[in-house]
Amino acid sequence: MKLVFFGNSLTEGSYGGNFVAHVAKRLPQHTVINAGVGGDTILNLLERVDRDVLAHEPDGVFVMCAGNDAISSVYPDVRKYYRRSKNVPEGVVTPEMYARAYRELLTRLQLAHVQTWVGLSPTEYSPELFNTVRHYNNLAAEAARALNIPVLDLMPLFDTQDIPPRPPLTMDMTRLIGQREQSGWNDYENEKQRLGFRYTFDGMHLTPKAAEQLAEIIINFLKL
Repeated sequence: MKLVFFGNSLTEGSYGGNFVAHVAKRLPQHTVINAGVGGDTILNLLERVDRDVLAHEPDGVFVMCAGNDAISSVYPDVRKYYRRSKNVPEGVVTPEMYARAYRELLTRLQLAHVQTWVGLSPTEYSPELFNTVRHYNNLAAEAARALNIPVLDLMPLFDTQDIPPRPPLTMDMTRLIGQREQSGWNDYENEKQRLGFRYTFDGMHLTPKAAEQLAEIIINFLKL
């Protein structure tokens, strides 16, 4: 079976843990393709679904995308990044835009007769981001269930009790991610402990250990 994992940096796995690599290792009888791109919103996924998913003629696609969409809604300073680097109008993906694009994306996959699964993204950066990601996740779940597409909710599996308030995300954080990726920085566990996170090192990106746990959860969910 040929499987495509379609999403943003959580799926790409170049910054933090790579759950897709663990899935591929655990399922050697299947062909696993990583179609994650850091910083992508649902608008970007819809734009590249033909090239990065359907062109592979996959048997199945696991879609997970909400973090950047929610960040663009909650933190105005980073909208410059989404506008300039991701061609998002006004730099913000509104809930209405998100729901419409998600429905269109899933419909495109169904029309191509591709088995589809939807993952609902976890996050633990701040109460504001957590609640917004949950709202966007709910919109994704509504779109999926309307098409009888199975949904894996990762929010309760990666339990986040009593998330403390944290400063708004800014363009400095976006630049820091780029600098760290270019330098090969990977001090994930120490950063996680320093900042007090549970399964990420910055509130958004998984540690290698958490990525391995996520891979196990997804494999059990797919039931291949």
